[in-house]
Amino acid sequence: MEALTKVDLRGNSFNCDCKLKWLVEWIYHTNATVDQIYCASPPLYQGRKINDLAPQSFDCITAEFAAYQSLKFESISVESFSLGNDQYVVFAQPFTGKCSFLEWDHVEMVFRNYDNIESTSTVVCKPLVMNNQLFIIVAQLFGGSHIYKRDTSANKFIKIQDIDILKIRKPNDVETFRIDGESFFVIADSSKAGTTTVYKWNGNGFYSHQSLHPWYRDTDVEYLEIAGKPHLILSSSSQRPVIYQWSKSQKLFDRRTDIPEMEDVYAVKHFKVKTELYICLTRFIGDSKVMRWDGAMFTEIQTMPSRGSMVFQPFSVDSWHYAILGSDYSLTQVYRYDLKKGQFVHVQELNIQAPRAFSLVSIDNREFLLASSFKGKTQIYEHLMIDLSN
Repeated sequence: MEALTKVDLRGNSFNCDCKLKWLVEWIYHTNATVDQIYCASPPLYQGRKINDLAPQSFDCITAEFAAYQSLKFESISVESFSLGNDQYVVFAQPFTGKCSFLEWDHVEMVFRNYDNIESTSTVVCKPLVMNNQLFIIVAQLFGGSHIYKRDTSANKFIKIQDIDILKIRKPNDVETFRIDGESFFVIADSSKAGTTTVYKWNGNGFYSHQSLHPWYRDTDVEYLEIAGKPHLILSSSSQRPVIYQWSKSQKLFDRRTDIPEMEDVYAVKHFKVKTELYICLTRFIGDSKVMRWDGAMFTEIQTMPSRGSMVFQPFSVDSWHYAILGSDYSLTQVYRYDLKKGQFVHVQELNIQAPRAFSLVSIDNREFLLASSFKGKTQIYEHLMIDLSN
């Protein structure tokens, strides 16, 4: 190629996509004379002179989630957390009744078993790190829910507290948060006889701070900030999602409003793109939706068909924004947010049996997506960058 002085490629039907980037780069740097050639496709470049294109005109970097590791157990929730300088993940195993903790093996490059909390009917194992001390909120369907603490001297988990069994009958979700320097967690209770309850750390343990609406069979609770103020969104099988706002004077959550025309929402998860606030609403029957906060209310911007979905999880990897829509009846759909379109576009399918939760963990400059499966093997994927021009 370096010996060429004149090149004539006229008469060829060039598709000016990433596979042609090498030619554009060569023309851009060569001293050879190249006769004018033109793009035949795609429509964006049709009729344009290839000689005038620049290598940076081609956006050839994309990404995908590739299968990395399969774990031989079913799980219903997954959480990642940092303790010290290490990263850990914890899965709730409903059938064996345990919280399974995994750590990253820097030599073998796999996730390996770290420890377990043996229980009975575990549905959520929620980590909470305060002052470099690890607490685990273990929510169970039977036998009551409990709080464990990691005893660093004995190198094991010890139970430090039972959670009020009269309020928490059938827990379905646990969220942790901090307001004005104080630590809280909230348990969404899906029993008709239970009550979604906020608990607060008082220096010695977590104690009931506020009971939210009873009798509503709450399936999910999401903590988020709207216009800089703490809020909770409760999802329920019996009413539309309810938004609560934190009262700074009373130090309680007050009902603010509900999200109109959104019945049967199983769960709500939020994310941000630049300064814009969005929520993903999961529905098992009907369509799941993406909504944006317009300053007064959440308004719909996108609808996804989602029969059999129990998780619609947004997350970010560097500047990439994703949302994964699981399904009990079909393949799991991966969407990536397109800034130009202002919507999610479909990019990939994953084969996971009955997914219930997803969590992202960053280790050694690598990004892993952990996917819990209620009816099959728990899966771990790696987020890989791909150069389409190669």
